[in-house]
Amino acid sequence: MAKKKSKDTKELKTKVKKLRAKVKALKSDLSAAPAPAASAAQTEAKSVTISPLAPAKFPDLPEIAGVEFASAAAGVKYAGRTDVMLARIAPGASIAGVFTTSSTRAACVLDCQEKLAMRSPSETGAAIIVNSGNANAFTGKSGQESVDKVTGAVADALDMPISRVFSSSTGVIGEPLPHDKIVAVIDSLTQRLSPAGIEDAARAIMTTDTYPKGAFAEVQGEGGKIKIAGIAKGSGMIAPNMATMLVYIFTDAKITPSRLQKMLSRQVDDTFNAITVDSDTSTSDALIVAATGKSDAAEIADLRSEPAKAFEAGLREVMMDLAHQVVKDGEGATKFVEIRVTRARSNEDAHKIAMSIANSPLVKTAIAGEDANWGRVVAAVGKSGAEADRDKLKISFGDMVVAEKGWRVPDYSEEAASAYMKNDELVIGVDLGLGRASKSVWTCDLTHRYIDINADYRS
Repeated sequence: MAKKKSKDTKELKTKVKKLRAKVKALKSDLSAAPAPAASAAQTEAKSVTISPLAPAKFPDLPEIAGVEFASAAAGVKYAGRTDVMLARIAPGASIAGVFTTSSTRAACVLDCQEKLAMRSPSETGAAIIVNSGNANAFTGKSGQESVDKVTGAVADALDMPISRVFSSSTGVIGEPLPHDKIVAVIDSLTQRLSPAGIEDAARAIMTTDTYPKGAFAEVQGEGGKIKIAGIAKGSGMIAPNMATMLVYIFTDAKITPSRLQKMLSRQVDDTFNAITVDSDTSTSDALIVAATGKSDAAEIADLRSEPAKAFEAGLREVMMDLAHQVVKDGEGATKFVEIRVTRARSNEDAHKIAMSIANSPLVKTAIAGEDANWGRVVAAVGKSGAEADRDKLKISFGDMVVAEKGWRVPDYSEEAASAYMKNDELVIGVDLGLGRASKSVWTCDLTHRYIDINADYRS
């Protein structure tokens, strides 16, 4: 019996020894093997560098009575990334909007325009559903089918007519929208709606953005305060001809849809239509404003009244703030630049010249290199097609006049001009000396990072 036990013990030790050898070999194989590939979402997250022009933090936006938000990760393009947001707006709300003028508008843009034109009764409330990762643009008949599936599911979940559900999509153009993934999270979204969810909503609509964008204003109405809060996404393909990328503004003001639309439309040109990152107008630009009417302030019934003027000024403030944030998050941007054109013959000429400078790759790359190359500004003025006179032209960098009367100024200092170009925020002034019209537009520099982002955007 003792001999058998000894034999069994010896066999057991041999087995253990062999198992240890196998474990050691497996560990060696694992250490030599390449690391598992990161998911697309992880790779993207690691590669994102926050814009140096970004605000210190997302603003502390107040809750707007009558609006609730929720967001979710539907996996539209990347697994595990928050990419859908839903906003529910209380019954009685007024809705207004402006959209891209692109002739290749996305299905969701066409759908929103049609629904706003219908002027459906507001008693049922409204909703906005937005996805990132796929623009649902240039997708043929399937584009509208996807819009109908998504907005129809929201309408059923929130018990409102489909005509009061507005949708937006942003991301890659030309790929069918996987709408089933969005529909699958709608019940979860409706269960988690909260007045405090606006920051998460701002994050859900980001694509190549490096930070979520929010802005807020409060104005005095007749008998009470009026709050205005907005969120936006936008980083590339920015040369709006209406508004910009995706923007959603919410207010508790009491105002009819027609008056709200009038205010919105007349504030677009000097805010969102006065910015450019890369001169490319998107297929999907949308700006929607919802007014819930929940403020204690009286209804804005006369657009000439002081409360109306105060509200419109607050709306403009939020729009301008968001527009500037979009430029500051321009793909690869390191400089925020105002192009300030004065004394043009007409408003049209002022706008043409400002945009010619703002969109010039030569001007933008010089700014990126902190090169005080005012000659490129001269060239951009000349190519604009607007009226200009060489000998009346005056060009300034900040407060420094660098060229006038057909040549550089006698005391021009390249050292001083170059020092100015090192600032994060710049003003390039162009005085045409021809009339009284003026225009300011905002842009950013053009860096190699812009190429890096866009060269493999679909990859």
